[in-house]
Amino acid sequence: MLNRSSDHTALLMIDVQKGFLDPYWGRRNNPDAEKNIFLLLDHFRRHGLPVVHIQHLSLEKKSPLRPGQTGSEFMDLTSPKWGERIFQKTVNSAFIGTGLESYLRQVGINHLSIVGLTTDHCVSTTTRMAANLGFQVDLIDDATATFDRKATTGEWIPAEVVHQVSLASLSGEFAQVFSTQGFISSLDGAESPRKITPVDKFC
Repeated sequence: MLNRSSDHTALLMIDVQKGFLDPYWGRRNNPDAEKNIFLLLDHFRRHGLPVVHIQHLSLEKKSPLRPGQTGSEFMDLTSPKWGERIFQKTVNSAFIGTGLESYLRQVGINHLSIVGLTTDHCVSTTTRMAANLGFQVDLIDDATATFDRKATTGEWIPAEVVHQVSLASLSGEFAQVFSTQGFISSLDGAESPRKITPVDKFC
């Protein structure tokens, strides 16, 4: 069971936007990511825990996430409700160029539960920076997803491989990694959640 007695926890939702449903990005893994994100969002809302939404406004001309495009909007199922904070960014980290860190410090949040898109880009970058800033981080593996990536050799790396390697790199060093159901069970005081075994630290 996770100890929340001395923690102030928030759900940090990274770039859960319509643009990531666009074929522009290529083949994706984990089609259940949005369903799991909603389950977590609903759980946090029902328990009165804070929710923070991050919105990416791309500077790339061809990106579906450009401001003014439908793709920059939040997905309908997980749209922010009144009172939930929104921070907009133009880079991978939710902490750069935003008031996120100041807000979290101000309201006394020291523990972040992170979900969203994509595992190896904005989710990973935000997770790493959150840990470096001193926040405790839980990363929910099946509430994140990514796309096939082209290696420097020209070969394509399957999205699921990219996803799993990214999680392995974060686990233990920057975050505890849980499944959606395991994490919800831990919040409810049930059995200990499944964790990806932390890899050995490299530094």
